[in-house]
Amino acid sequence: MKKMIVLLCGWSGCGKSSVADNIGKTFNLKVVHSSGIYLQLIKEKKIDETKAKKNQGFWESKEGEKLFQKRIETAHSKESLDKILDKKLLEVIEKGNVVMDSWTMPWLSKKGIKIWLEVSDKERARRIAERDKISEKEALKKVKEKERKTIELYKNLYGFDFGKDEKVFGLILNTNDLSLEEVTGKVEEFLRKLI
Repeated sequence: MKKMIVLLCGWSGCGKSSVADNIGKTFNLKVVHSSGIYLQLIKEKKIDETKAKKNQGFWESKEGEKLFQKRIETAHSKESLDKILDKKLLEVIEKGNVVMDSWTMPWLSKKGIKIWLEVSDKERARRIAERDKISEKEALKKVKEKERKTIELYKNLYGFDFGKDEKVFGLILNTNDLSLEEVTGKVEEFLRKLI
């Protein structure tokens, strides 16, 4: 049987990490949270994709904002953590039987079923504010700034337009009015049709 690879992508607050966890359980796939691996690289200088945890608002924190500046400054150096991370993620994808939430892999990997989870600014501000216990206005301001820098970083590093270049995706699913269970159900239904 062909090895299954599912790559979930979308703006902060779309639910990709939680959906990845659910899809992993349903299809017995290794779950890889790319932001968790990135934090391992920064804090521990090593990678163990089996221990990477999903993002709990780190990149929107003060520490995360400072580290993001370092990402930009080292982006084109051989010490670029983004390049190190993406090389590792491509290796994990090659092994197969994985579901991954990632901001780069849908564009960098030729393999996998690629799914974009769409969400409005208003809804994701609500979700992130609830997760991080901050106001919706503050949540949206933080993620918009992070995303502006991320878009610029990936455009400079790899040449793709994050959030605009959607032709790589086999499914684009609007999650605004759906519960996590409903989103997971729709993704599972889509995957079952393909396998």
